[in-house]
Amino acid sequence: MKQLQIISAVISFVLMLFIAVSPSYAFNEAGSSATLELTIEQNNPDNRAQILRGFLLQYDSPLADNAEDFVRTADEYNLDWRLVASISGLESTFGKNIPYNSYNGWGWGVYGDNVIRFATWTEGIETISKGLRERYLKDKPESDPYFIGPTYAASPTWAQRVSFFMNKMEEYKIQNAKSTLVLAL
Repeated sequence: MKQLQIISAVISFVLMLFIAVSPSYAFNEAGSSATLELTIEQNNPDNRAQILRGFLLQYDSPLADNAEDFVRTADEYNLDWRLVASISGLESTFGKNIPYNSYNGWGWGVYGDNVIRFATWTEGIETISKGLRERYLKDKPESDPYFIGPTYAASPTWAQRVSFFMNKMEEYKIQNAKSTLVLAL
């Protein structure tokens, strides 16, 4: 019985220590000259390139190094940051199966032997992003593949398959949230 009272007293004492020395208590006691606010921003757009790079690396994509280009041009042309990369997933397995020396992972202007070639992946990403906004989404604030599909591709399942990759990117983002958190001081 005496041992139970001692154990109970020790547990009570330890609990009181944890309550008395909580993080808010430490911040309040430190004073304003030592205030440090740390926030974790899970949905900060700044981590989109990191998320996209990690996702593309899963596919050994040559486009992984251009993740920042995808995000920058998506912002510039008011597109979903996942859209242009997802189209490349469908059209070329994320840039792995393209016409020779074309940097065209989107099937853009590819009809039989007719191939539009870009000098770099960056040029391709820029051209596709601008073209999607101006030619396919001109009057639409959204960048939904279902608006693009009927005129972009002959396949009636094109939009569904692009959406599949967009959803896969979102799943990757959620599953890897801890490794893609942006800390702001």
